[in-house]
Amino acid sequence: MGVERVSANAVLRVDPSNNEQANAWDGDEGDYWAAHPDRFDRSVAAYQDRFYEAAAISSGERVLDVGCGTGQTTRAAARQSGSGAAVGVDLSSKMIELARELAAAENVANASFEHVDAQIHPFPAESFDNAISRTGAMFFGDPVAAFSNIGRALRPGARLTLLTWQPPPGNEWILEFSTAMAAGRDIPLPPPDAPGPFSLSDPDRARGILTAAGFDDIQFDAMSEGMWFGSTADDAYEFVLGLVGWMLQGLDDAGRARALEALRSTMRAHETADGVVFSSATWLITATRV
Repeated sequence: MGVERVSANAVLRVDPSNNEQANAWDGDEGDYWAAHPDRFDRSVAAYQDRFYEAAAISSGERVLDVGCGTGQTTRAAARQSGSGAAVGVDLSSKMIELARELAAAENVANASFEHVDAQIHPFPAESFDNAISRTGAMFFGDPVAAFSNIGRALRPGARLTLLTWQPPPGNEWILEFSTAMAAGRDIPLPPPDAPGPFSLSDPDRARGILTAAGFDDIQFDAMSEGMWFGSTADDAYEFVLGLVGWMLQGLDDAGRARALEALRSTMRAHETADGVVFSSATWLITATRV
């Protein structure tokens, strides 16, 4: 049973366990992503080729893209599916609206988008041949229920491909940003079993979730790539501050000044000829619907 909330003149039905995520993604956080789609897509561009290779989308397939954001992955899946189609779903009304506009502008007629909570949305049973998610499937309040629901939408034998973050120690970007903005405070990262970027970072936990949801042949491929955050240190500083500025809450003027200078310093330290780049580590997870 979901909770109905009005968003962008439409009603979004959300599972109660996802209400906090809906507030963020269908609020300020999602709006910020919708305002900077090219930057967010470029930040993980180094992972793109291997992600699509693993998905192995064939012509004629129907693809479900979970947490599609502004739809780059959905459009790519739609192109790869040829005579098939791709459907992107997301909690953010702003990102879904932009995804539709971009698909129309790029003439990707077989890509469509729905503003829904994938944990409870009544997808037609066994209506998809493939499911993908590029860093968009780590935010479910009840991941077993969510992946079970996604699994019901897949035909038996269908492929699931996820790009998720490895634990924080392998992700320089989050450690550097958090340390800078903490300004000496102890600000713990979200626990690995809570909705957030690292909820599928533990392979044992992720395997348990997917197994309980009806998937098998679960494989983890470790990858490490640089993440681009801006063309110059100043450019990256402005972009990242808009992303993590909420961490300034609770600081006095002196603490705020220290945090902002620390953030500027780490951007300068990571400035290269190719822009501001931080190291990152992901899991490429593949599984098969039983």
